[in-house]
Amino acid sequence: MLLDFITWSIDPRIFPSTGIHVRWYGLFYAIGLYLAYVIVGWMIKKEGKPERLTDTLALWVIVAAILGARLGHCFFYEPSYYLANPWEILMIWKGGLASHGAAVTIPIALWLFARKYKQKYNINLIWLFDKLAVGIPVPAFFIRMGNLMNSEIYGVETSLPWGFIFERNGETVPKHPTQIYEALSYLLIFFIIFFVYKKRGKEIKPGLLAGLFFFLTFTARFLIEYIKNPQVDFEIGMPLYMGQILSLPLIIVGLWFIFRKNPAKI
Repeated sequence: MLLDFITWSIDPRIFPSTGIHVRWYGLFYAIGLYLAYVIVGWMIKKEGKPERLTDTLALWVIVAAILGARLGHCFFYEPSYYLANPWEILMIWKGGLASHGAAVTIPIALWLFARKYKQKYNINLIWLFDKLAVGIPVPAFFIRMGNLMNSEIYGVETSLPWGFIFERNGETVPKHPTQIYEALSYLLIFFIIFFVYKKRGKEIKPGLLAGLFFFLTFTARFLIEYIKNPQVDFEIGMPLYMGQILSLPLIIVGLWFIFRKNPAKI
């Protein structure tokens, strides 16, 4: 029997009948970060680095990710509003995070981290990129599932049997659950990159894992954007959405990492 669409009216709060305003999104975000911490920590330990490197690196990356994702949303998608109301940039609980912003601030944080700890831990920027490339798709998966629980960032109308009717937003027709499409894409990307890491081990060309991450992640994002609703009004009528425009240079970065002939340390 085929599905007759899916009616989605899940409360984004875990305990809606109490005064505890904990959301599924926040829980999923935390789970994703923790799992990424475990995965990257395992890789660091496997390669003979001290465990304290994992804790220090995690702090830098988490701060950079949250800061970048928030600033990315504010200035990529709603710059006029947040420039007029700059204090609201700090109000993360109101929602508004953009992965493209984190894609800018995390490399900056890694560059600074590599400069600071290069001698102490015998590491370099490309080595850090490759480790994070394995872990980041996991929180990306959980973040998109958090978007599903919030009934946000979904797609255009569809007649497919797995279309979701997002009742909490007043929708009456099924829409593409693009949160699930992206989440599953990121999960698949994790398994691909992890398989390459396990299969090739120390023989992996420096930067290959990072290249696979950038290319696969932002190619998936670029393609799925075609069936998404515009996130902000100014995107209506644009040949490419802002998410696609921001994905293009990151896809190119991924290809550069994959095909560069001189994998010199950076």
